[in-house]
Amino acid sequence: MASVRFTVTPTKAEDLPGLPDTSPEISSRSGTHVRFGSRESVSRSEPPSDASGGVTTAAGGGGTETPDHVNMEQGDGNSKIASVYINNSHGVDDDDFYDRNLALFEEEMDTRPKVSSLLSRLANYTNLTQGAKEHEEAESIGEKKKASKSPQMGTFMGVYLPCLQNIFGVILFLRLTWVVGTAGVLQGLCIVFICCCCTLLTAISMSAIATNGVVPAGGSYFMISRSLGPEFGGAVGLCFYLGTTFAGAMYILGAIEILLMYIAPDAAIFAAKGLEGEGAAMLNNMRVYGSVCLLLMSLLVFVGVKYVNKLASVFLACVIVSIVSIYVGALVSAFKPPNFPVCMLGNRTMNGHDLVDNQCAKTVLLPDEREDVNVTLPIAEPNTTILLTFEPTPTPTSTVTEKTTYLWSRFCQSTELNATCDDYFSTNNFSRIKGIPGLASGIIADNLWSSYLSKGDVVEKSSLSSSRGVQSASTQQPYVFADITTSFTLLVGIFFPSVTGIMAGSNRSGDLKDAQRSIPIGTILAILTTSVVYLSSVLLFGACIEGVVLRDKFGDSVKGNLVVGTLAWPTPWVIVVGSFFSTCGAGLQSLTGAPRLLQAIAKDNIIPFLRVFGQGKANGEPTWALLLTALIAELGILIASLDLVAPILTMFFLMCYLFVNLACALQTLLRTPNWRPRFSYYHWTLSFLGMTICLALMFISSWYYAIIAMVIAGMIYKYIEYHGAEKEWGDGIRGLSLSAARYALLRLEEGPPHTKNWRPQLLVLLKLDEDAHVKSPRLLTFASQLKAGKGLTIVGTVVPGNFLQSYGEALAAEQTLKHLMDKERVKGFCQCIVAQKAREGISHMIQSSGLGGMKPNTVVMGWPHAWRQSEDPQSWKTFIHTVRVTTAAHLALLVPKNISLFPSNSEPCTDGYIDVWWIVHDGGMLMLLPFLLRQHKVWRKCGMRIFTVAQMEDNSIQMKKDLATFLYHLRIEAEVEVVEMHDSDISAYTYERTLMMEQRSQMLRQMRLSKSDRERERVRWSFDDVYLSPRYGGTGATKARTGNRQAQLVKDRNSMLRLTSIGSDEEDDTDAGERDRAVTGDGSSERHRRVQMTWTKEKTSQYRATHSGCSTPEGFRDMLSIRPDHSNVRRMHTAVKLNEVIVNKSHDARVVLLNMPGPPRNPDGDENYMEFLEVLTEGLERVLLVRGGGSEVITIYS
Repeated sequence: MASVRFTVTPTKAEDLPGLPDTSPEISSRSGTHVRFGSRESVSRSEPPSDASGGVTTAAGGGGTETPDHVNMEQGDGNSKIASVYINNSHGVDDDDFYDRNLALFEEEMDTRPKVSSLLSRLANYTNLTQGAKEHEEAESIGEKKKASKSPQMGTFMGVYLPCLQNIFGVILFLRLTWVVGTAGVLQGLCIVFICCCCTLLTAISMSAIATNGVVPAGGSYFMISRSLGPEFGGAVGLCFYLGTTFAGAMYILGAIEILLMYIAPDAAIFAAKGLEGEGAAMLNNMRVYGSVCLLLMSLLVFVGVKYVNKLASVFLACVIVSIVSIYVGALVSAFKPPNFPVCMLGNRTMNGHDLVDNQCAKTVLLPDEREDVNVTLPIAEPNTTILLTFEPTPTPTSTVTEKTTYLWSRFCQSTELNATCDDYFSTNNFSRIKGIPGLASGIIADNLWSSYLSKGDVVEKSSLSSSRGVQSASTQQPYVFADITTSFTLLVGIFFPSVTGIMAGSNRSGDLKDAQRSIPIGTILAILTTSVVYLSSVLLFGACIEGVVLRDKFGDSVKGNLVVGTLAWPTPWVIVVGSFFSTCGAGLQSLTGAPRLLQAIAKDNIIPFLRVFGQGKANGEPTWALLLTALIAELGILIASLDLVAPILTMFFLMCYLFVNLACALQTLLRTPNWRPRFSYYHWTLSFLGMTICLALMFISSWYYAIIAMVIAGMIYKYIEYHGAEKEWGDGIRGLSLSAARYALLRLEEGPPHTKNWRPQLLVLLKLDEDAHVKSPRLLTFASQLKAGKGLTIVGTVVPGNFLQSYGEALAAEQTLKHLMDKERVKGFCQCIVAQKAREGISHMIQSSGLGGMKPNTVVMGWPHAWRQSEDPQSWKTFIHTVRVTTAAHLALLVPKNISLFPSNSEPCTDGYIDVWWIVHDGGMLMLLPFLLRQHKVWRKCGMRIFTVAQMEDNSIQMKKDLATFLYHLRIEAEVEVVEMHDSDISAYTYERTLMMEQRSQMLRQMRLSKSDRERERVRWSFDDVYLSPRYGGTGATKARTGNRQAQLVKDRNSMLRLTSIGSDEEDDTDAGERDRAVTGDGSSERHRRVQMTWTKEKTSQYRATHSGCSTPEGFRDMLSIRPDHSNVRRMHTAVKLNEVIVNKSHDARVVLLNMPGPPRNPDGDENYMEFLEVLTEGLERVLLVRGGGSEVITIYS
């Protein structure tokens, strides 16, 4: 469509020729900005060029230049007007983002558009259902694509009639009479009422969901997936797709049944070789003709949807005419019942096809061939025999001959009068009854009650008297037999497809003028209409048609006429032809809708293997989806039995309706803020009632089909959950999860967890390198082995820096952790904290992690590898600080040492032991951890050994017995050993190791003192420079040198802090942000701080003389003469002795669990503490240091 745009830019009045300078119209509007654009034009105006100050007109995409006297340059007045904008880089023409009244918000216009722009986009929004109007418009290749018109369909044409067409179907014409005759009028009403209530309640829920927003392509699938999430949506959407596909197969089978039984019986390809093979031949004929019909319908759908939609009105007219003919025929039968006599033998119904000679009698009296005799066969009342009246013409002599009928030959296997016949045949007489007694006959009294039959039973009329034969009826005899075993539940499953199709209105929401008004009204009115038709049809059938005819599924008793057709007026062919075309139309609608439903599911990309079915022809036609639909429908055709296909699609439709009700109930109960349906006549109790009825009907109709359908849906659900694309649609299941989580968290807050419920809720502290890669990923592997998918796991890290500048780094770190968690299959949460210092970030994380009762109770952190020679000297100080923080927070602590040597999840241990060294009791963590580890496949085959240490005064034998008893009560299987540690003198190795440790600590202290002296020296130099400044008598050159020296000193200070920070506490006490500001910030503040310090030259010299001893090389000579502290010697002795025992006993263990000593109370001994831990674990390949949280975590009580 041509795009026309007029852009008028402000100009000065004197610039326009032909107008006076004092023109009020122009001068008053010199600052205006007017733009007229077509609705289809979405391109933004270009910035004005040098000649764009006038009026420019563009049509059809190509511009025509304006006359020279109009195309003028902008004057000074225009530039003045343009200058009122804050940011005029885009020119005054860019009114999508800039406006004088909205100048305050112009910098955010790209992310926060004007309200007028938003409303304009919403007003222009059109929603066409997939596969409806846009497919029809795109089918004509070569035609110019027209602009889509606004939807104009109302409630009647857009919702009511399509729902009627989809609800009325093959079951009404082929099976409803049989349902009424078998179940009786009362139970038939019950079946219809339950099914109609199910669909009515579902329609109420569906109306609430459909009026809570726009429902695009997909219909019910869209509603369920957006309300219950992609998992439920995909599962139920595929079930609904399968139901729609099998519905197409059912309609095709119904059409073929009408064709071969009532329209053209001679068209059968396979003929029965006997009565036994009649059913098999019929099934084969159904398969052949059904496959051909499916192929033709699929080709028609492939050629064009517009043909199917144009035929829809014809098919709907056939349905309406057929139903009207039934009502008219029922009224007419009250005055003039149609003549459809039924032959009975006793109370058994005879097959009308076997009345070859049209004689319902054993024998007939026929006159001699030379005589003309008039024979009258009146219709006998029940319990009477046929009376033959002969009126011979007057002749001199009259002779009459008794002849046997065709039925005689069937029961007696001979035409002779003296032949031996069947007992029941011999003892009962034939009679004729009316097949259609009429509305005023009172036959409804006989049809009130049920008459369920087993397969092979004869259809009987109980009110007729008969003498029972010794032998049961044989299928070789010409009776009307029941082809399947019937029951109430079976009839429910067969009838329910006749009430489906209520989603037709919601699927066409894009074609409706007011979808939120039309969908509820049209759908509910259609359901009420069809419910009235079904309920009244049950009463009419029971009041007008004989019971044996009703129970005759295929109309054999009325010579192969369609049973419902016998009641129609003026002729049964109205129903036969009408039902045939209506079933063909319903089949076409199913083959049209099912592929588009599959295409909608595939385009959502929630099921990876269905992506190919989202593609199609250039106009969007789902070619591949149509092919798959035809193949699945062929499976239903091969079943070839309408009664077997109907329960299958019943299951799929009921499951779909169940989840529609569930979605509405959940949204109502959760009170989601977005839940604001325009349809207000709903309640969560109605939705739950509908859901209950759907679930009950599933198991009532066929419990094994119900289980199969649920298994299929469950498998699809789990597949989407594990392999499908992640979608967030704001569904109700997520809201339900939030509500359940809130409720559970509030319950957990009621009190501390009992010892029996204690399990490690982990906070795993990981460290990232400069490239945002995890340094020790095996730490997360160990956590997954310990948790085995149970409980809470929080993986955290600290990103150094300022939060405002490092927010992007925090997001990248969080994604790294999530990727690693997915790789290791760890179910948990990520937490990234941005802090200036790592120790502060860890402290904040330990304090704030978790929510309510779901807080971590155990911290897992790595050992600072090579902490003596580490490039990051603060790592071991952060480690000790974390130990102190976890102790203060009463949390357990797990520290795996040599974590890189721990087995991965793909390296199970085939043998070996998990050794536990129980030195002190700290809540039983050492007992519980090996048990939890052995639940994982990696450690499952490892044994468990528990060692404890006995002193000289302890009874080691009794300790071993007590420990074994304790483990027995704990239900833990482990080997027990008590290790005795005798008192011994402190070895020279211990003394020397302690001495080396203290010398190293002394050296670090000397380095810190030396650093402090150098700092003070720099301060003195700084003040010397300040005193030499012009303010104090200095020169300008001196001031310049002072500034350069200050900058260099700041740089040297930062360098020295990095080089000499081993063991330094001053690094931790210095704010990194202040250091950065000192380097990059305002230099005046730095000078201001320095000027405030009142040092004098005399005081500085005195201080240097006092502290100069530490900065000289002689200050380090004192370290060679120090003596180790006695308490450090004792601690080193314990560490050495324990290490010797542990290495001796557990050198071959897969992992060693060991009590972790607590850090010293005095921070001056931190270096010694790290040395003690190093000595304690020397020579062990894999060690897990365990520190309990102070509470009992294991108990002997149940």
